Amino acid sequence: MKLIVNIPAYNEENEISATIAKIKESFNLDFYSKTGSVITEKLIQVIDDGSTDKTASVAKSAGADIVVSYKPNRKLAYSFKRAVESCLENGADLMVNIDADGQFNPNDIPKLLTPILEGNFDMVIANRFSHLTAKDIPWIRSFLNRFAASVVSFFLNCKAEDLTCGFRAHNRETLLRFNLTNVNFTYTQETIIDAIGKNLKLKWVPIQVTYFKGRQPKITKSIFKFVNNGFKIIIKAVRDVRPMKFFGIPALLLIIISMGFFVYFAFLYFHDFKITAHRNFLLVGITLLLVGIQFLVFALIADMIKSNRNLTEEQMYLLKSEKYKK
Repeated sequence: MKLIVNIPAYNEENEISATIAKIKESFNLDFYSKTGSVITEKLIQVIDDGSTDKTASVAKSAGADIVVSYKPNRKLAYSFKRAVESCLENGADLMVNIDADGQFNPNDIPKLLTPILEGNFDMVIANRFSHLTAKDIPWIRSFLNRFAASVVSFFLNCKAEDLTCGFRAHNRETLLRFNLTNVNFTYTQETIIDAIGKNLKLKWVPIQVTYFKGRQPKITKSIFKFVNNGFKIIIKAVRDVRPMKFFGIPALLLIIISMGFFVYFAFLYFHDFKITAHRNFLLVGITLLLVGIQFLVFALIADMIKSNRNLTEEQMYLLKSEKYKK
């Protein structure tokens, strides 16, 4: 089996060498004896996302086996898309994604790979919010991540624990199944929701991570933009994966509430047999019922669109399987 450890990098010339060196050291760890699967080839890939410094040349000098470089900077989602394509082109059976700045410990790579090598899971994500609490993480980011994870868990009926961690492992089937449509922000939430929707088996593994003091986030430096972009991605992804639930729950709630108004109106009407005095309750009930029915229609239409999308994605999967045939 071939393993490619992918490092997305943007202006990381000061850190990339140390990160590559630590990953090479982790390759010497013996964690295969209990899995029954053997990794015979281990490569390091760096995706240079339009860096303006010497990230690409430093990565090559440090021993990176594959360096993909392009201009201009196109953000993390596009970088991940290129990483997946490159891994498939290079015949990877496994891909581990890890940050370039040394925030994560490469010695944790076996923790992510073992569940996949044992054949139990397709995708394993590092969990920064377990009993191994992340040190020095901004509380607002911790809160927002946990809140988003709870929303996704509710809609998808799957316990999601960390939606935004980029330290994760994938098998080849997962890489082939990904159809990355968002290339303007980040891939972290969308790929998890997409994988759950495609019935891939996911697992979260607790890891210890320390946030460097003064560390500046490279996806977005504004909490408002982080929340806004993340919220839009989650809403769109959940809408596409669970349309009946996304539209059906509001429809059901609105219809139930409208029935309550109708019942209350009927109670008042049969008390004095007057409509005008209580017509506001009737009008509110009618309005809520119509909006609820409209949401129900949206749910049915969205479910039909989802069926067509599934057929298209299955065709894409077959095409990619043939294109990247080993």
